[in-house]
Amino acid sequence: MAIVNVSDQSFKTEVESEGTVLVDFWAPWCGPCKMIAPVLEELNTELAGLKIAKVNVDDNPESASRFGVMSIPTLIVFKNGEPVDKIIGFQSKDALKNVVNRHLN
Repeated sequence: MAIVNVSDQSFKTEVESEGTVLVDFWAPWCGPCKMIAPVLEELNTELAGLKIAKVNVDDNPESASRFGVMSIPTLIVFKNGEPVDKIIGFQSKDALKNVVNRHLN
């Protein structure tokens, strides 16, 4: 499944639904956000059952403020529509995988 770009308008449909979704709150000017992008691409191919969504905080401030995103990158794991875990800052692939695996069926 491709990584989905989510807006304030599509957030509820794309993220707050069944299953496990990893949401990356990012911005184009953010260095660590650029570093984490290829890690997310790898996770996307390796972890079946995980949906990855990206929210550009500059274009979608409503979603960012709703979930208390103060610094980026912030990654929030949603399970069946509820936020269950939050990771702030750049993380290695293994660290992210460990967090996400706790919430996959």
